[in-house]
Amino acid sequence: MRIVLLGPPGAGKGTQAVLLAEKRGIPHISTGQMMRDAVSSGSDLGKKVKKFLDAGELVPDNLVIELIKERLSRADCRTGFLLDGFPRTLEQAKSLTVLLKSLNKELTHVIEITVPESVILERIKRRGETGSGRSDDNTEVASKRLQVYWAQTAPVSKYYQELGSLVEVNGLGTIEEVQSRIQGKI
Repeated sequence: MRIVLLGPPGAGKGTQAVLLAEKRGIPHISTGQMMRDAVSSGSDLGKKVKKFLDAGELVPDNLVIELIKERLSRADCRTGFLLDGFPRTLEQAKSLTVLLKSLNKELTHVIEITVPESVILERIKRRGETGSGRSDDNTEVASKRLQVYWAQTAPVSKYYQELGSLVEVNGLGTIEEVQSRIQGKI
């Protein structure tokens, strides 16, 4: 299975991705975690990524595509993978389609977790209050991230919908309820 998991920040993608990847025996590839790891490393790439993350902006495609290409070429992705947090722009989605075709690893599922914006903001606020350690877990940055999401990332859903591969899943309820809905769509 080669899965892309979409949804706005705070929709529960990370939580659901971990569970789904475990149940399906495929690697969970979180671009967010890849970027946070790059920031933690203190590398030049990490410093560039940090500037964008701290401002609540999207990391430029060229930086993300290189991270993704390298990761998908690893042996553990031979039988499948789950991409969490990528693609985030229409151009990334198109680039991913081309990349996967060249690797002979086209997507089998595109799942979008849908959650109302008011719930998302409350979730992110709570996550920040409980000490997530993420520099982007505050209401101000979260609001900006949502604005960026609706402007730049939401068109990705339409792209996959037009390709006939998008499935929407209601992200409200318990973790188990949402996971059950996702499993039911695969």
